Amino acid sequence: MQKKGGASKGSAGKGGAPIKGGKIKASHILVNKLSMAQEIYEDLQAGENFEKLARKYSECPSKNKGGNLGEFPKGKMVSEFWNACTRLKIGAISQPVKTQFGYHIIKRIR
Repeated sequence: MQKKGGASKGSAGKGGAPIKGGKIKASHILVNKLSMAQEIYEDLQAGENFEKLARKYSECPSKNKGGNLGEFPKGKMVSEFWNACTRLKIGAISQPVKTQFGYHIIKRIR
């Protein structure tokens, strides 16, 4: 999900939380099929634990950390992922987001 390129400071997207120091902290669950991403999203809406579902279903190595990607600046992740993060409030979970890597469900941490 990471891409090469320089970092630049960002600002909050419409309705999203402010971006402090030009970096966002987020977790995600990455799967290949939209149908699976939608099922996981529905489970999260029903109260399932994000970290638990990340460990169980995510196809990203970050699954071992409950999907936690740590902090990253604009330009580190593909634009679809970054843009989805900027629209989230702290603690919010996105609907499935399609990128070249698959479908992500993103949880904004900071």
